[in-house]
Amino acid sequence: MILCHAGLTILSLVFPSATLADDFSHRLVLVSEAYDKNLVAIRNESGEILWKQRTRGAGHHDVHLLDNGNVLLQDGWSRLVEMTLEKKIVWSYDASTMNGNQGKGVEIHAFLRLDDGLTMIAESGPARLIEVDRNGDIERTIPLTVDHPDVHRDTRLVRRRANGNYLVCHEGDGKVREYDSQGEVVWQHVVGSPVYGAIELKNGHVLIASGGGNSVLEVDRDGKTIWEIRGEVPGTDIELKWTTTLRERENGNFIIGNCHAGESNPQMLEITRDKKVVWQLRDFTHFGNGLAAAEVLTEKQSEQVRARLASIPLAVRVNDRVLQPKK
Repeated sequence: MILCHAGLTILSLVFPSATLADDFSHRLVLVSEAYDKNLVAIRNESGEILWKQRTRGAGHHDVHLLDNGNVLLQDGWSRLVEMTLEKKIVWSYDASTMNGNQGKGVEIHAFLRLDDGLTMIAESGPARLIEVDRNGDIERTIPLTVDHPDVHRDTRLVRRRANGNYLVCHEGDGKVREYDSQGEVVWQHVVGSPVYGAIELKNGHVLIASGGGNSVLEVDRDGKTIWEIRGEVPGTDIELKWTTTLRERENGNFIIGNCHAGESNPQMLEITRDKKVVWQLRDFTHFGNGLAAAEVLTEKQSEQVRARLASIPLAVRVNDRVLQPKK
């Protein structure tokens, strides 16, 4: 369907193969994009930006809506910020100056707020995962194995398995490695391309976004490929380019980020196990060809965000003021 909002024409498609239970009309997407955009935003299915924050520069490879309703975002390659929807900064971390990194090359490409309140930060350059408290003090360090050290390519996304281990995407090595709490590699899969994302599925397999490999594949613990789309989505004209973020929905569908694919292709899509596309985000009015980090909010999250935004003045939640360091 073609939707018009405030004089803008935006394409947001829902396909006939979606079931009646899949009502996407209330879906919200949290988007984080650098390049020439430098923008973190929440968008609805009508193409309206409900909330946005301009950042100071490049470095948008991960983003999260936290359980407390705040947004955990990047403000450059080395700085993280937790911000309320009212735009109050309640926590920040600068990897370029903290915990022994002063004067060293360091970039952040992944981060998570853990259940115990600590924040996991993946540091490329130092080649480590650290879990820090609210003061920025390190509670745990997990050293990473890196075959081809590179401050920009040591890591991409990092996600936690149900057993507490971390799945780390090593872009420069073209591998996904699973680390235990001591930094031991207990499993790995050679992707053979600049890999971006990997998550554990409910069945225990690992779903991998191969980044520059233009594919998404599901592998079992023996490394056997169970499911795959590569190059293009079967039966469509959708091309896969730099595949990035991943999510498994409760219904078994996969949500996939599709970066650098050009305006003729969606920036995100949802696909069923039988490879039918049921939803896609294609919004080159607000976002660009470098949209790498995004999170489709759950129904519950979307309801909570809408409720909070209802009490925030439009001039506060949607403006072009650039994020400034906390004084």
